[in-house]
Amino acid sequence: MSTAGVLVRCRAAARTYGAGPTAVVAVHGASCEIRAGDRIAITGPSGSGKSTLLHLLAALEVPTTGEVTWPGLAEKPGPKTVGVVFQGPSLIPALDVAENTALPLVLAGQPEPAARRRALDCLDLVDAAHLADKLPEELSGGQAQRVAVARVLAAAPRLILADEPTGQLDQGTGSRVIDALVATADALGAGLVVTTHDPHVARRLREQWSMHDGRLQPGPPTPQDSQPPSPQGDGQ
Repeated sequence: MSTAGVLVRCRAAARTYGAGPTAVVAVHGASCEIRAGDRIAITGPSGSGKSTLLHLLAALEVPTTGEVTWPGLAEKPGPKTVGVVFQGPSLIPALDVAENTALPLVLAGQPEPAARRRALDCLDLVDAAHLADKLPEELSGGQAQRVAVARVLAAAPRLILADEPTGQLDQGTGSRVIDALVATADALGAGLVVTTHDPHVARRLREQWSMHDGRLQPGPPTPQDSQPPSPQGDGQ
């Protein structure tokens, strides 16, 4: 099988937590490839294994059986190559919004003034530049999620993995976040994978995969839909 353009490949990758009769299989033997330029939505109910699969793709977890490889990345998975928008809180409490967003760039050796400029540009993409001086404790859940998206965009990774990025956002804000993710992936030639419960969000992407009871079902490309995400929770 050719590795041309393949950023990450799963071969019968499974993830089990625990052992014996209490073991929980979060992902059953997932096989897939994600290439540069792919735009993939993964749908499925809560607890279906979507987040665990994203963690496997990002090398944040190791498969119990099977394998995950990254043939198209010049270096091992990290903020410069794989960017992850987490579903839960992920900002560092002691840093303000601009510092949180710039952190991957500073850790990569970029001078702080340049890193801050890049961070402010990415915050502007998700309508969060006005939050630059606030601490995470001063943000709503929706605001924190937008900052988490900006932080990933700032690092300009080859692969973007976003776990329910619109789950706490209203319709308009959610639509702008998806716009920013797609536009950034387009500009970078990066792969983009978004997990979502929202069919409107899923139809914004070219391919729709599904997960049920830990089993991944890759699907064929589907016609794109320009509809924005439906209203969901806090858009502030």
